[in-house]
Amino acid sequence: MTKPSKAPAGNDQRSQEATNPHSPVVDFGADKPLRLDSGVVLSPFRIAYQSYGTLNSDKSNAILICHALTGDQHVANVHPVTGKNGWWETLVGPGKPVDTDRFFVICSNVLGGCLGSTGPASINPATGTPYALDLSIITIADMVRAQAMLVDHFGIKQLFAVVGGSMGGMQVLEWASSHSDRVFSAVAIATGARHSSQNIAFHEVGRQAVMADPEWKEGRYLEQGTIPRKGLSVARMAAHITYLSETALHRKFGRNLQDRQNVTFGFDADFQIESYLRHQGMSFVDRFDPNSYLYMTRAMDYFDLAAEHQGRLAEAFAGSKTRFCIVSFTSDWLFPTSESRTVAHALNAAGVSVSFVEIETDRGHDAFLLDEPEMFSAINGFIRSAARAKGLLQP
Repeated sequence: MTKPSKAPAGNDQRSQEATNPHSPVVDFGADKPLRLDSGVVLSPFRIAYQSYGTLNSDKSNAILICHALTGDQHVANVHPVTGKNGWWETLVGPGKPVDTDRFFVICSNVLGGCLGSTGPASINPATGTPYALDLSIITIADMVRAQAMLVDHFGIKQLFAVVGGSMGGMQVLEWASSHSDRVFSAVAIATGARHSSQNIAFHEVGRQAVMADPEWKEGRYLEQGTIPRKGLSVARMAAHITYLSETALHRKFGRNLQDRQNVTFGFDADFQIESYLRHQGMSFVDRFDPNSYLYMTRAMDYFDLAAEHQGRLAEAFAGSKTRFCIVSFTSDWLFPTSESRTVAHALNAAGVSVSFVEIETDRGHDAFLLDEPEMFSAINGFIRSAARAKGLLQP
């Protein structure tokens, strides 16, 4: 297991572990405001993170990992809330494709999150109560701007790589578009340059489930000592279905009954799939803030990289010298391969170096988090090639 490294002391920010004792944090004060896409200036704010490995003398070996919708900064260490292993220990760690013996790896809890970074559950300094829905809407670009400030905190001028899947892949594309001079290589997995109407629809179902729960209290549940557990649980159940494939669900559950020989002719969890989804929903509530779920899903919905460049996606990467690796999965219907091909074609049109691989698997969208040897091989080869070009590996 990878041991998190200690944070370096900053000169103009305070590193502390007050809000989340399990992660170092950086507080950005009044001298470091963040202007959001909404036009609101956020100040002060906090970013929590984990780091692994050692930053080399010229600070050229840093890799930023960007987490997905329900992820967090605990990418390669035991999670302090669930006690489970890091969510991407299959990819990140000593001797793995993202090798923490060779690279300095950073993963931050995104702005708007709920595990140490400023989000709707954080205290609004203007009121002394949780922000709730008073926090301005956060976009993918806002998350990336905050990450860039964290990277500045480490004194890193250029990241060797930015890597992420799903919502994390959106952040990768935003980094490579808005901060291309700061990204030597980029790995975007199971993602797209915008959220489809179908994906927005699924997110709206989840948000409405949260807000329909009477315990949501118009977003002020923390002040009133409640939590919309049922609503968030239903939202998680609906979303989790989109992360899988019909084949994977049938292989794992079929129509098997849960701890019984016959159906009950009632509305208990007769089928194993029902029991599984209920477990996924209730365990999610224990580690995630309902309002953060609203903010994170909305950030994904608003993401549209082409729209920010007059509808021409290639313009988002014009002049970029970043090396790209784009990965998709055959059974991913949340971000189908067509979405990845669109990004790859735009990169080609912009004259940017890009490698594209479609992985044959029936495990659906969540395949990027699982043991997929072909994915590991492709990413390992890409990173090693980029490291040689960067001078971090001998030819």
